[in-house]
Amino acid sequence: MDTQEKKIIHCAIYTRKSTSDGLEQDFTSLDAQRESAESYIASQKNEGWVVLSERYDDGGFTGANTDRPALQKLITDIKADKINCVVVYKVDRLSRSLMDFAELLSLFEKHNTAFASVTQHFNTQNSMGRLTLNILLSFAQFEREIISERTRDKMGAAKRKGKWIGGRPPLGYDIDKDKHKLFINQKEVKLVREIFDLYLEKRSILATTIEINNKGCVTKQYTSEKGLRFGGIKFKTTGIYNIITNVLYIGKVEYHGEIYQGEQEPIISDEIFQKVQKILIENKPNWKMTKRNKHVGLLSGMLRCKVCDTPMYFTYNVKANKYKYHYYACLNASKRGYKSCPVRLLSAQKIENKVIEALRTIVREPKVNEDTWNKFTLQEKIAVIKPILKEATYNGNNQILEILLNKNDEKYTFKVELTELKNMPIPPNQANIKEEPQLRQNLLLAHQIQEVIEDDQTKDLKQMAGWLNINHIKIYLIMNMLMLAPNIQEEILLSDDSAISLIPEYKVNEICREMIWEKQREMWQKLLNNPA
Repeated sequence: MDTQEKKIIHCAIYTRKSTSDGLEQDFTSLDAQRESAESYIASQKNEGWVVLSERYDDGGFTGANTDRPALQKLITDIKADKINCVVVYKVDRLSRSLMDFAELLSLFEKHNTAFASVTQHFNTQNSMGRLTLNILLSFAQFEREIISERTRDKMGAAKRKGKWIGGRPPLGYDIDKDKHKLFINQKEVKLVREIFDLYLEKRSILATTIEINNKGCVTKQYTSEKGLRFGGIKFKTTGIYNIITNVLYIGKVEYHGEIYQGEQEPIISDEIFQKVQKILIENKPNWKMTKRNKHVGLLSGMLRCKVCDTPMYFTYNVKANKYKYHYYACLNASKRGYKSCPVRLLSAQKIENKVIEALRTIVREPKVNEDTWNKFTLQEKIAVIKPILKEATYNGNNQILEILLNKNDEKYTFKVELTELKNMPIPPNQANIKEEPQLRQNLLLAHQIQEVIEDDQTKDLKQMAGWLNINHIKIYLIMNMLMLAPNIQEEILLSDDSAISLIPEYKVNEICREMIWEKQREMWQKLLNNPA
């Protein structure tokens, strides 16, 4: 008698639990789901179903998305044709999202993989099973959305009543777990008040951050329920900003842009808080980070500060409503202060040129050759360099430029002095500058020199005079122009008054020696009326 050999159906069991509660026990919810699935597969033995020994268990993962390690492993094995059927205890164990489930079913069908649920008694090998599945899944998603809406409504109602609804406690407060309320941490409250007072004094988030870090203060330290420790690190500008703008410190709570009276005791008075907010509104940053895809540098996303181990982002210095200087700024320096990093800012043009010069010595790419390279637009240059360069890092301590290629992660190092990568105080468009009145040239030069000094490139004006090839006495006279009243400087730089080009330098030096701005303005007005 002829018998037809049944095809073996290799069945993978997938289990999932939304929370990690109870997973430390000997027999968990995941084990119970698997046991039920194994019994179901055993009942289909006559159909050739067998259990795969590989476990696909996701403990502590939501079904709202597919970002789960065991599920991803299951998908990989399905694509490798190792699985003929996926068995779950219940449909929503695989997914609670109708869209995700549809994509998973499409994947199953593409690789001839069936899907079966133990408690809902269907499989997708027949049309009725597929219809039943879609109905069940629609209700599963509906249930999840209803739960989410209820949760949001409850959180909103609690916020409007001023209650603390959970999360990590802010600096200055701890959580009373029994009453679910915030109470003041007496040790931290002094630091919170000091931060507000410092900002009122410094009027700068960065200056406040530097001062707080110099005092050895650190962020709030706490331990999670799993024993993981967080915080206890130096402050960043973002952390200081979050503190001085948090209405929790005046006994309020914020929900969807509305402010409500909170249950917690205030740490800061309304008067101090409002003064801080006023300064924040008045302050305008001198540096603007470039907008994505609108202003990018050749090395955007590829240049890093080696010492701080952080990216360097492309930015620019805005003066007179024009882009004059482009830089790569260390992210750590911008958040914790320039003294925390030996590199701080690098001239965009100079570091880009150094990287390209280095690439020309180590790769054979005709498009990088100088004649060809200079004909490309920025976007064309980026398209050329990205397949070649994986990363460029600069170490401000030993002044080493490190080039990492995409090809086999090959690494090369080059000695590049930090001074070679800094902007020098010489205006970029020298021809146009020379056409300006001499007073304007001198004042522009004074501001440029001051930037170099503030960047710690030099503190010696005699050395600067040598770089610029001018008399060292004259450079002191030029720097004295920074003592002029702001409105006088503004007039020298921006005014179209032709009298400015007629005023002798020595007469302006006399004004610089006057320390009272009001008298300076009187002397300046007389010069404008009678410049000769």
